[in-house]
Amino acid sequence: MAGEVVVDALPYIDQGYDEPGVREAAFAMVEEECRRYRPTKNYLEHLPPLNISSFETQIMHNEFERLQNRLPMETISMKRYELPPPPSGKLNELNAWSECVNNSQAQLEHQGVRILNLQLMLEYCCPAWQRYLQTLQDLEKIASKKLAALRQALQEVNWQRKSLQTKGGDQLKNLEAKWVALVSHNYEIEQACVMAEEYIARVNQNPELINTQILPSGSP
Repeated sequence: MAGEVVVDALPYIDQGYDEPGVREAAFAMVEEECRRYRPTKNYLEHLPPLNISSFETQIMHNEFERLQNRLPMETISMKRYELPPPPSGKLNELNAWSECVNNSQAQLEHQGVRILNLQLMLEYCCPAWQRYLQTLQDLEKIASKKLAALRQALQEVNWQRKSLQTKGGDQLKNLEAKWVALVSHNYEIEQACVMAEEYIARVNQNPELINTQILPSGSP
């Protein structure tokens, strides 16, 4: 078919890649191909537009917008951890003190939750982490087996290619030797035909030479 490229290279058989001028010739062919390929300015117009915000969350969008506007990052508010007393003008109001007490209770509950989380972490963190590491090791073993299988398959493909190319190289050498022998034999036949034609021409001119041995001994 038109456009098909017949690959006739045999890397395991071919010789001469390191000879002078071979690398330069290959680079020249690549440069020639690059010169013939002249992409247009819009050579990617057949592709859909690149969506760079497909994985962008609202938080990332806000942060990118802040960076674009060169605004400083908002500092962490520590107000929720403070226990301020009522304002000086409300020291005698019950509601103000009630709000302070509620805030203190909320802070105390929050600290209690933090202590509980720390206790749970001390009790279950090490076993959970060990199970996580064991899971990672199991996944690593599975991945290593797959990698070893792929490398084995790749090695088998390379061995098959080498075996096929070695057999093909031997066949090519045998065919080349036969071709050389046939060419040599044809050359000998052509030389014998030329000598026979000369002999026939001489006999036609002088019939007395018909019994004369003109052809060399051993000629067909």
